[in-house]
Order: sequence, then structure tokens, then C-alpha cells
Amino acid sequence: MPFFLEIEPELEQQLQVAAGQAGLTPDKYIVDTLQQRLQHNQSRIPHLSADEARLFNQINQSLAAIQWQRYHELVTKRDDETLTAPEQAELIALSDQIEVANVQRMTAILELAQLRMTTPTALMHALGLQPITNG
Repeated sequence: MPFFLEIEPELEQQLQVAAGQAGLTPDKYIVDTLQQRLQHNQSRIPHLSADEARLFNQINQSLAAIQWQRYHELVTKRDDETLTAPEQAELIALSDQIEVANVQRMTAILELAQLRMTTPTALMHALGLQPITNG
């Protein structure tokens, strides 16, 4: 695939010198340099252990199965004092699911923090997780 670059004259001169010192054409020197850089970057990408991957999966999916739209509808009806008895039972069941999911999520965060030898608060900060507050 042809690729064309516009470079400043100073950089072109530096490229010519570096390629000559390496005994390569400028094109070959550029390709080799890019390949080395990409390999270096690839080696710096963190790889998760099986346990870490499992825990990340738990952290990210524990609340996904909750029917959030229905939960918010029921909360609104509760706040408006128009909630029927069956809806109240449904809201309680959804609230219980949320509590269980939160416990599973926090358990996974605690376990991952232990694996990474950090605190749960520091881990949550590093992952961009915010505690949910009511009020």
C-alpha cells in the first residue's frame, strides 16, 4: 500500500543520515523504525490474567441485567404516590436485584484490588468508577 508523507527538510536530512548510518534506504529505515515502535507499544499493553479478566467481567456486567427503565418508572410512581401493590412488589424485587448486583460488583472490586495489591478506593479511581450516592 503506498503511503506518502510530507516531512520538513531538517527531518528529511536527519532521516537520510540515520538511514545511511544503518545501511538502509530511507524507506526501509522508516518502515523498520515504525515496526520497532509498534512492537514496543504492543509489548506495553497490559495483559490480564484469567482471574483479572473474570473480575473485570463481573465488575462491568453485574448491573447490566437490571431493567433500569422499569426501575426508574416504578420509582417515579412511588414518588408520585401512584404505585399499586403489585408494582410495589416489582419495585422491591428490582431493588433486591440491584443490591445483589452491587454486592457482587464490590466483591469483585475488593478481590481485584487484592490481586493488584492496592486499595479498593485507589482501584475504583484508576478505573474511573464512581460510588453511587442517593440523596
